[in-house]
Amino acid sequence: MDPPAAAPETADSAAVDSLDAAGRPSDPAPLAEDMEGDGGPSTRPPRSAGGTAARSRPMATAGTPPGAPVREAAKLRPGEPAPNAKIGAEYEPWSPPEGDPPLRFERPEHVRGIYLNAWTSGSSRRTASLIELANRTEVNAFVIDVKDATGYVSHRSRVPLAREIGATDQIRIRDLPGLLQRLHDAGIYPIARIVIVKDPLLIAHRPDWAIQDTAGGVWVDGKDFVWLNPFDKRVWDYHLDLAKEMASLGFPEIQWDYVRFPDAPGSEIARAAYPGRNGQNRTDAIRGFLRYTRDALEPLRVEVTADVFGVTTSAGNDVGIGQLWETFIDQVDVALPMVYPSHYWRGSFGIQRPNAHPYEIIRAALGWGVRRSEGVDGAGKIRPWLQDFTLGKPAYGAPEVRAQIEATYDVGIDEWILWSPSSRYTEEALRPVGGWQSPPMMRLADMVVRVDRRFAVMDSIARAAVVADSLAAFADSVRRNPPPVVWDSLMVDPRVLSDSVSVDLPIMVPLPDSIPVDTIRPDTVRSTPGLGVGAGAFARPTAGATSVHRQE
Repeated sequence: MDPPAAAPETADSAAVDSLDAAGRPSDPAPLAEDMEGDGGPSTRPPRSAGGTAARSRPMATAGTPPGAPVREAAKLRPGEPAPNAKIGAEYEPWSPPEGDPPLRFERPEHVRGIYLNAWTSGSSRRTASLIELANRTEVNAFVIDVKDATGYVSHRSRVPLAREIGATDQIRIRDLPGLLQRLHDAGIYPIARIVIVKDPLLIAHRPDWAIQDTAGGVWVDGKDFVWLNPFDKRVWDYHLDLAKEMASLGFPEIQWDYVRFPDAPGSEIARAAYPGRNGQNRTDAIRGFLRYTRDALEPLRVEVTADVFGVTTSAGNDVGIGQLWETFIDQVDVALPMVYPSHYWRGSFGIQRPNAHPYEIIRAALGWGVRRSEGVDGAGKIRPWLQDFTLGKPAYGAPEVRAQIEATYDVGIDEWILWSPSSRYTEEALRPVGGWQSPPMMRLADMVVRVDRRFAVMDSIARAAVVADSLAAFADSVRRNPPPVVWDSLMVDPRVLSDSVSVDLPIMVPLPDSIPVDTIRPDTVRSTPGLGVGAGAFARPTAGATSVHRQE
């Protein structure tokens, strides 16, 4: 997958939204593509030959099962107001009836969960199957779609605005209280996921609540998406009321998703206008929303959490979307960075194929987040979203999923949530309730190894790096004192690495027949994948460690 352009940054807020701390990298691990929730890249509009998004009427969303009706709002062009749209309407806050919720859930010591899309949550058969999965494994929490990026709520909401705009016209979870009761009986911790700024339905009925176009009307990005305005307090209050309703039903945790600004190129952002901005920058809006809703929900004794781009753990600015680690981490009980390995650019954290190195990517990304949180008073916990889907090579299965979980533990984080758009999960990657019968496998250094051997493998990688440094020194000495012969290859004895790990060695550095060693470029080097001895891995032979073969 070709890496897209870097996240946009507008001139008026770039300096304000960047870190001023010395030594912070600007963006050591850029995100390749957003996949926050509802269908990911598969829902993107097709690109025209010129590279711009093709404009077309939106179809049913990726979260819609085959045969489901396309709703009236979906038939409107992006940004086109509904016939009964109200311009300039204020929001009248709503509160659920007073009283304790019918259920109280005890928070697990360590939340380890899976995501259930709304259609899965509404299926008694599918939820029963996933409850059984939780009963058999370490899973103890379900993230339930309450409102997704279509704008529809999944249940019969009592929030007046939701009913007025038709957000309750497509009920996906017909018995939400009954679902919560079943989860309570099974000892499963429920989390209510509520999408914020991706809401074409609300924008169709309240177009002035959206980001506006400087040329007039609602701003539409190059992918035909419209976005609510994160500076608009009416947007805050509507979603706060949905969260209050969930708390009144017994949900112990509210998870905000799409709490950000659009990730669009600067040329598109230049047309965007934000009524109510009043000199604030993007990070002010996101921090303000999180603080406002957390304070309002505190009396209801629910945790407030937020999904954020995975790159926020390491980026030194707000990556164009208003999410800067130090400005939001103290305003949530838990931050959930979406550190999917498939979404990182080539070269992130020095890794050329991030998707093939799930352990290394997760460990590096979360390590940054842990270190940055240590410098923030009142920082919330970190609970990453991990990848249980395939996007590119290799295909993801148990070794790849388990690698991410182990990396999470190895940086000192004990919580995680698995993401699968289809809500189908790899049970072989999950620790059984009775413990493992034999050590599970994981992907490390683009190899599949036993989990209990990961540190030995990493030690071998470190040894290989030492050998590579020696080879580089040898090549340098050859360049300074050319030999009378031409070498065809250098061989590294596997004993110099480790006799405790089985890897595909020896490492060979091939030299073309007609080119002397001092002219070989580092990019001609071949080595065992993932052992960190690629480009630049020439070497100085050490006693018993290498042999040099002469060309005949």
